[in-house]
Amino acid sequence: METPLTRHIPATAVAYSTRARAISLLGPATVALGVIWGILQPYRLTILHPRGQGFWWLVLEPPLLVAAAGVIFALVVARPLLTDLEAHDASPR
Repeated sequence: METPLTRHIPATAVAYSTRARAISLLGPATVALGVIWGILQPYRLTILHPRGQGFWWLVLEPPLLVAAAGVIFALVVARPLLTDLEAHDASPR
């Protein structure tokens, strides 16, 4: 009986640079900070006690806006930027 000691890495596995890793973590880190902010300061979330508050007061809360900014950054800015970085790293110099 033989046990293989090597592991095959698929060709699609890409080694990201430090810059690409930092960019890809900015969006999720921002979302996490928005959630942590909402947990640490629950009095800022008027959704938890909406008496007498209008719709926009409930929607435009700072921790929710920070989390939304992180999602938008991850989807709208980071993905195209990572694609450009990949293309730049793959191009011959």
